[in-house]
Amino acid sequence: MKHLIIGGVAGGATAAARIRRADELAEIVLIEKGPYISYANCGLPYYIGGTIADRENLFVQTPESFGRRFAIDVRVENEAVGINTEEKTVTICRKDGSEYTEWYDKLLLSPGSSPVRPPLKGIDLDGIFTLRNVEDTDRIKQYLDTHNVRQAVVVGGGFIGLEMAENLHHAGAQVSIVEMGNQVMAPVDFSIASHVHRELMSKGVNLYLGKGVERFEREGEGVKVFFNTGESIHADIVLLSIGVRANTQLAQQAGIGLGERGIKVNEYLETSAKDVYAVGDAIEFTHPLTGQPWLNFLANPANRQGRIVADNMVMGNTQSYEGAIGTSIAKVFDLAVGSTGLAAKRLKQLGIPYQSSTTISAAHAGYYPNSFQLTTKLTFDPETGKLYGAQCVGSEGVDKRIDQLSLIIKNGGTVAALTRLEHAYAPPFSSAKDPIAIAGYAAGNIVSGAMQVMTWRELNALDRGAVTLIDVRTPAEYELGSIEGAINIPLDDLRERLGEIPTDGKAVVVFCAVGLRGYLAQRILVGRGFRNVRNLSGGYKTYSLATQEIKNEEMAVEPKKVVHTAVQDILRVDACGLQCPGPILKLKKAMDDMEEGESIEVKATDAGFPADAKAWCATTGNLLETSDSKDGFHTVTIRKGSASKPVAGAPVTEKNKTLIMFSDDLDKALATFVLANGAAATGHKVSIFFTFWGLNVLKKEQKPAVKKDVFGRMFSWMLPASSRGLSLSKMSMLGIGDRMMRHIMKQKNIYSLEEMRQQALDNGVEFIACQMSMDMMGIKKEELLDEVNIGGVATYMERAEHANVNLFI
Repeated sequence: MKHLIIGGVAGGATAAARIRRADELAEIVLIEKGPYISYANCGLPYYIGGTIADRENLFVQTPESFGRRFAIDVRVENEAVGINTEEKTVTICRKDGSEYTEWYDKLLLSPGSSPVRPPLKGIDLDGIFTLRNVEDTDRIKQYLDTHNVRQAVVVGGGFIGLEMAENLHHAGAQVSIVEMGNQVMAPVDFSIASHVHRELMSKGVNLYLGKGVERFEREGEGVKVFFNTGESIHADIVLLSIGVRANTQLAQQAGIGLGERGIKVNEYLETSAKDVYAVGDAIEFTHPLTGQPWLNFLANPANRQGRIVADNMVMGNTQSYEGAIGTSIAKVFDLAVGSTGLAAKRLKQLGIPYQSSTTISAAHAGYYPNSFQLTTKLTFDPETGKLYGAQCVGSEGVDKRIDQLSLIIKNGGTVAALTRLEHAYAPPFSSAKDPIAIAGYAAGNIVSGAMQVMTWRELNALDRGAVTLIDVRTPAEYELGSIEGAINIPLDDLRERLGEIPTDGKAVVVFCAVGLRGYLAQRILVGRGFRNVRNLSGGYKTYSLATQEIKNEEMAVEPKKVVHTAVQDILRVDACGLQCPGPILKLKKAMDDMEEGESIEVKATDAGFPADAKAWCATTGNLLETSDSKDGFHTVTIRKGSASKPVAGAPVTEKNKTLIMFSDDLDKALATFVLANGAAATGHKVSIFFTFWGLNVLKKEQKPAVKKDVFGRMFSWMLPASSRGLSLSKMSMLGIGDRMMRHIMKQKNIYSLEEMRQQALDNGVEFIACQMSMDMMGIKKEELLDEVNIGGVATYMERAEHANVNLFI
């Protein structure tokens, strides 16, 4: 029996070795276009970045050693250029251009894939590369060694692009990633990709999302990259990572059946031509969950296919291939991102009904040192709980969780199966309730109806006036940031403060940091008669990360040299294992006992800590001197300043404006909106806090009927029904002066109060109504303009701390 194999990487090499183990006497010929076989394709970026120092470590076998060990005729730099399936022959072209013909009994195609290289103007300029094989790697490595590469541009935010971005960064380049989509790492959902966005920005990698490359031009010794938005950036090297395309040309020329994008194979991995098989990147196979054919560019399935196809080629079609669900993992600096099965975005595209849940847990016991957070997102059938997909992101433990989840999904398991897994538990490795179990419990509550959830995307799309937002975190957490319009009622105070939650029929959305306290709050409210209560899936951490602003800038901290305190005198605080606001609270407690000018170094495993520390310093007058992240640990150095003297460059010096509208006098209301519109017109962020009588300025003219107690009805009788009923502070004269003022304004083409108010809203001015004043005066949110947010003193103070003008009117 003569077996001819075209392609010597992954599936082809695996099949060749397996055939030999199954049949010692078979003739095996391996044809490979390039000079290498069986090399570590996935390790190429790490060799470029220097993590893999020895080039030879990339090669599992050389053509010579592989051929000798398995008695295989390995022919490198030989390219198959034609197949005659009727005569069972293959035409092969040698390196020197000469051709010859080889016959076969069984033929295996493992041609792999090639990087997409679109026909853009200037794409063939020197310094623009793709990375797919060893030859590409050598060219890039040589270029880096012979050129002064300071700025690198990676086009495409896929796995290879992100790995190259990290390794070019390690090589000393300032890296920018250009991605046409709105996120990097397209296979995962946006909320998971947001973790990667934060990680990249924290390392100083610039992100240009939602931008396509239009052309390249030579600029000095480098390249200028032009976007379809009209922007451009300079690069000393460009790496194209736009995607790959299955190599199907040889099969097509031979008349072998193709699918939409790859070679069609049956369950035995045999093509439409008898005795011709195919494996790897080039084949299309049915997805076990969708029933639709798809391409899977991953090494693990290719190797498994190689084993199965070898048995079928030697022993007949006896082994079936079950298909792959697409299990993958990538390292992005200090993060690991794993994915398996179908993400929410894919399910939505396919029109498959689904529900999702997001949970955040410690990768191992929180009380054991160096505990990192692990975020797990599940997608599942809302009725049966059948698992469709899972994604994990974190600094530790992602690999073993995604592997367990993959096994359950591939075997048709449900979310309930996650709770039945027996995990090996010891504090250094997991918790008594493993993150997978917690994810299963949360998803199970959704399926059973015990927990109604709202995703960050659903909340972000809603008009804030359509829901009541309750932040059940502590006041300290709330002060560090919350969702706009949220009322802070800590979980432990909830039962005593139920009267502060409107009973107007609107959905109540509760949230905490990660979702657990939100669930407990939801159960309290449901048990107390509230009917439409939802818990924000993944909590504030997921929401804030998914809605973060992409900022392209260098690390906004001073270099280490500015530290004035001797290194040995720095107070060091270990906040590892603590989650927000734990590290900040520990920082504050330690700093309270320090003298002005002294420095403190805090180490934490909470990925959000650097941003929290920067914000905390900006509002407390302390100086963030250094910030560093490595191996999942985040270390900041802060020098104590004067609380009464905010540091230069901190957000408190922003040109934001806040106004307190305490009065309901017509003239004072007019002045308020004149000032607000003027400030907004110059690009400043403006917030108006309406309290006590100022609430009358916000009342609708056509208000819905609302239920009020006796005091609320009394206030309604005594106060203006709307802004139309406001009086002048002087010369009102029983309303004559008010009407005269409005008449003169109309005659002189001056906007009315109501028009100025609408202009303010159109200009982005934020209206905040004081919750306490509303409660005291019996004013319901439904009586106020729909655009109004409800807040308290903490909400106003947070805005005021970021403003350089605060007016009381």
